[in-house]
Amino acid sequence: MTKSNAPNDDIKQKAKSAAEDLGSSARDTAQDAASAVREEAMRRADSAKSGVADEVSDVASGLRKAAEDMRSGSPQERTIGQIAGGLADMSEAIRDKDLGEMAGELSDFAKRNPLLFIGGIALAGFAATRFATASARRDDRGNTQDGDDRAPYSARNTAQADVQTASGVHARTRPGGAAGTPATPRTPGTAGGTS
Repeated sequence: MTKSNAPNDDIKQKAKSAAEDLGSSARDTAQDAASAVREEAMRRADSAKSGVADEVSDVASGLRKAAEDMRSGSPQERTIGQIAGGLADMSEAIRDKDLGEMAGELSDFAKRNPLLFIGGIALAGFAATRFATASARRDDRGNTQDGDDRAPYSARNTAQADVQTASGVHARTRPGGAAGTPATPRTPGTAGGTS
């Protein structure tokens, strides 16, 4: 019986060895994939961090220019100048720190100043909402296929037409009004109202 078990033991050993090799290969592949994903995430995070730093720097530059245009020494000029300086410092801090450090500092700030942190988050949310709605409005105005053939709001609401009623009276109607109801009755020979 020992001879008949020898081929089975050999097959079992080969299967076990193949399974171990496959497991090791799968582990290595998973580690390589995780490493690649981590590197790509860090690259994208650094790119986003750099973009945020550039935006903050641009806002700081705009505020600095606005402060220069104000009356020298005024409280508004000093306040806006201080805000611009703070934003410029923040921009440099964003560039110089990695995301882990920034997250830790943000967490510490939130623990030390919870109300200020919540207020800042709310303010950032309002700003993001205003930015998004402004961008959407700009897209709506700029995206027509055959040119902008829509009448502006004021022209749409003031468009009038002369109609003659069944009794022979001329009237001006406005779009959106009740059908057959004149907005401004006129008698023949008058320019826009009753005489």
